[in-house]
Amino acid sequence: MTTPFHAEADSFLGRADVVGLDSLFSAEEKAVALQVRGFVDEHIRPHIARWYDDAVFPREIVPELGRLGVLGMPYEGHGMPGRSAVEYGLAAQELEAGDSGLRTFVSVQGSLAMGAIHKHGSEEQKAQWLPRMTIGEAVGCFGLTEPGAGSDPASMTTTARQEPGGDWVLDGVKRWIGLATLADVAIIWAQTGEPGDGRGVRGFVVPTDTPGFRAEAITQKLSMRASVQCEIHLDGVRLPASAMLPADSAVGLKGPFQCLNEARYGIIWGAMGAARDSFDAVLDYAMERQQFGVPLASHQLTQAKLADMAVAIGKGYLLAHQIGRAKDAGPLTPAMISAGKLDNCRVAIGIAREAREMLGGNGITLEHSPLRHANNLESVRTYEGTDEVHQLTLGRHLTGIGAFAPAR
Repeated sequence: MTTPFHAEADSFLGRADVVGLDSLFSAEEKAVALQVRGFVDEHIRPHIARWYDDAVFPREIVPELGRLGVLGMPYEGHGMPGRSAVEYGLAAQELEAGDSGLRTFVSVQGSLAMGAIHKHGSEEQKAQWLPRMTIGEAVGCFGLTEPGAGSDPASMTTTARQEPGGDWVLDGVKRWIGLATLADVAIIWAQTGEPGDGRGVRGFVVPTDTPGFRAEAITQKLSMRASVQCEIHLDGVRLPASAMLPADSAVGLKGPFQCLNEARYGIIWGAMGAARDSFDAVLDYAMERQQFGVPLASHQLTQAKLADMAVAIGKGYLLAHQIGRAKDAGPLTPAMISAGKLDNCRVAIGIAREAREMLGGNGITLEHSPLRHANNLESVRTYEGTDEVHQLTLGRHLTGIGAFAPAR
């Protein structure tokens, strides 16, 4: 079993830190990371293999996450923690070192659902939901993706029509929506104009007990098993006019994209937590496992692989650190977010796969974390923008030419 790192390690980032990254972070930032690490060690590691095997998300830990202060972590007001971007990033990587599903919960709740209300909501919407969501009393979800509209959200077919009395009526289907069966409130994005015209997209705050709202869990998953992804069916969901997110910033696809960028930022750090935990697991194993009369760690090929992993993890943390400091200093560009999400997910999944291979046959069991991390990272690499979406975002930044749609 992996022995988790604790505060007494030379670097709070652990044995993979071969270039002194510890010095980049303040004592307060380290304290945030170590507090979350302690929570993961106590409440997640002893149970995660069983939760993953049973394909359940432990609803009972949600209030504990609220008490930990990681829900809506970077936002201020209405009781939210108001921590820095770097502190949030460090918390995200500690959570994902436990499991990607845990960091995903915090991301969906905080960056997407709470973020949408915080950025685009009315004061009434904020007062109604944000204090309860911060402490984990209420759970939120974020309905953007559809069965036929993933990377191209402008093609969504969910509609919102306004009736003469002012009420809105929503119809459609959303898919791959995290937490929907657990949620008390859903942020639903729908077309109010012509289909395929992203300018008509608006967001709505939908209590999940509204008639016509139905969520079904997607089962038989090979990834993110200790997490909840769902399909949402909207059948004549009637809402008052006040349910729409009113801010000008919420008009069109810029509204959901602002929230997605917050979630993508957390992934930049989170993926490094999964990579670091995979490295820890295989290093411990290599030191203990005897083959040909000596520990695996004494073999040259094993050391070469460990060295490459440590260097890659260090570069990933440097990238996350640079983007985090930039976020604390001012808004990030889409290219910065895409660079971090694209490469750190690539690095993390490569390290998890390599670590699984080094564990041999034992690596396919839930006694060891790397294959669980690798399977989870297949989802993390896909959601909040596939590799191709982020490559094209960077391509547009470099050339000034948008190449998302086929040439006509």
